[in-house]
Amino acid sequence: MQRLLILIAGLALVLAACGEGTDVIVSGEGESVGITVSGEGRVAGAPDTLTLTIGINLERDTVSQATDDAARLASNLIEALKAEGIEESDIQTANYSIYPEYDYRNDSRRLIGYRVSNDMRVKIRDLDRAGEIIDSAGAQGGNEVVIQGLGFSLEDNELLVIAAREAAWQDAQGKAEQLARLAGVTLGVPTMISESFSAPPPTQRFAYAEDAAAGASTPIQVGELDVSVTIQVTFGLG
Repeated sequence: MQRLLILIAGLALVLAACGEGTDVIVSGEGESVGITVSGEGRVAGAPDTLTLTIGINLERDTVSQATDDAARLASNLIEALKAEGIEESDIQTANYSIYPEYDYRNDSRRLIGYRVSNDMRVKIRDLDRAGEIIDSAGAQGGNEVVIQGLGFSLEDNELLVIAAREAAWQDAQGKAEQLARLAGVTLGVPTMISESFSAPPPTQRFAYAEDAAAGASTPIQVGELDVSVTIQVTFGLG
């Protein structure tokens, strides 16, 4: 019992000096004694997919005019996307709405027309041509095309996750070895491992070309994504 109390005291001093995410777990006599640490690995990589919402938003005097014109422009938009190499499976309707528009001036309500919105969520996988594809599709809608909700993702992230996981393990193992050395104990084998990972969105910039007539395309800044893996490991003591 005296030996265990000395061990507990030594580990408690180590715990006081540890940063956030590192715990020392000491159980009673005859039960397990161990060190639980967290490790983080972060690896940067270029996104491989651009997702955006593109659609038609227009107002006409009647419902039939609004729906007919919106349908024609949306069909043209879809065909333009396909012509640029976008697969049909990467084009998905995100929203469709019809509602009346009113003029509320002069303390009255006067119907002035009907608005139709037809939005599609589109994935662009050829990022080198993203600006060109957006411009080509947007030209089909003219002044009534709406582009919004642009975001990058990394769908093929397996290699980055593997690299981040290895870095997280090295981080956790290094912490545990240091704690064991400071406490004067021998680090044993892992008895518990848990993992979580995330890929935060990169900083995004999006702008229309200012001189489309001169052949300039919309500039798209791809940036990078950080794939982060966090693990928590409990090591026994030898």
